[in-house]
Amino acid sequence: MTLTLVVITALVFDFTNGFHDTGNAMATSIATKALPPRTAVGLSAILNLVGAFLSVEVALTVTNGVINIQDASGAPREEFLADGGQAILLILLAGLVGGIVWNLLTWLFGLPSSSSHALFGGLIGAAIAGLGIQGVKWVGDGTTLDGVVGKVILPGLMSPVIALIVAAIGTALVYRITKGVAEKYRNSGFRWGQIGSASLVSLAHGTNDAQKTMGVITLALIASGHWSDLTAVPFWVKAACAVAIAAGTYIGGWRIIRTLGKGLVEISAPQGMAAEASSAAVILVSSQMGFALSTTHVATGSILGSGVGRRGAKVNWKVATRMLLAWAITLPAAGAVGALMWLLGHTLGGLFGALVVFGLLVASASLMYWYSRRTPVDSKNVNDDWVPEDLRGDPELFGATAFPQRDIAPASAPKKKKKRKKAKV
Repeated sequence: MTLTLVVITALVFDFTNGFHDTGNAMATSIATKALPPRTAVGLSAILNLVGAFLSVEVALTVTNGVINIQDASGAPREEFLADGGQAILLILLAGLVGGIVWNLLTWLFGLPSSSSHALFGGLIGAAIAGLGIQGVKWVGDGTTLDGVVGKVILPGLMSPVIALIVAAIGTALVYRITKGVAEKYRNSGFRWGQIGSASLVSLAHGTNDAQKTMGVITLALIASGHWSDLTAVPFWVKAACAVAIAAGTYIGGWRIIRTLGKGLVEISAPQGMAAEASSAAVILVSSQMGFALSTTHVATGSILGSGVGRRGAKVNWKVATRMLLAWAITLPAAGAVGALMWLLGHTLGGLFGALVVFGLLVASASLMYWYSRRTPVDSKNVNDDWVPEDLRGDPELFGATAFPQRDIAPASAPKKKKKRKKAKV
């Protein structure tokens, strides 16, 4: 029963990963009107589904490179196989809950934080709580290119910087090469190009992010004795994760799409194509190398780079700063939730403890969804003009600290017409 809860929770995480990260691929195409919003998320969902079957390198990184489940010979440690693997199953369940809660909270605020780092943070926090510091495979076999440091932390730090530089150079080159082309024709042509580049990002996203949940489920199967191959993933796991992330993508994380598409840079079609092409290149290379990087970090770095590379473009550094702060606390925040959930489940013990942890997840997710309906964002208002402090929350609910300007109307609110004074005769 605990294994079933872990599999269900993992697929729920995959679903939240899908709608949390839709903006990584499609925010710029939606913002430049290269694609209608609903068409964009539908296309992204299909390509995420396809991309999930193209590689398993990242999945194996999650299975073997985060929680230290192997002995010196490379075989699974016996204590994890005892009692149906209950010890590791509770750690995985608690870690997944930590990742999901952080995903939903940042989605509620419209902050494009990393789903990947939320997952790893939750797993690391639960593993430390359950096994101690040695329960995490920090550097693998003693090199910095393996384990959490080499496969998660370093790529997370380097990838947005690399994407920003590549996008800035690409944007500058695009505008230099097309300098003599009329803006009308330039934008029209690049909008068509954006369809291809955004599609490539969606495909790349499937090869990286869908893999992470596959790795968690495979690890759960190994712990419970239902799978023994540390170098492969069962086909049904691939299929289930692919469908879950595609379904989440189709829902469309409109709050985050709005922040990426309208809140950072006022994007033109050439910028959008440069940003998407940069994101796709970085993500695909990383997937082949087994780096479990954050596609959100890459996409955001590319969008900022497109603003830096275009002369005269304005970058909203206030929103960017908030995002950076969210990135900085993602791992520890999700880790704290994961550790707390493990302590609760372990204290209550057995299946009852696992059920209580799962019940708390359902309750918190329902509460955040209900809050989100107070200021809805959807395909109809996702492209409305960005206003100061527009991070799609409820100012009365979250207070003046998060939303200093309480009198700001939702982005979809109609503008008031100014009354003209009659001239005196």
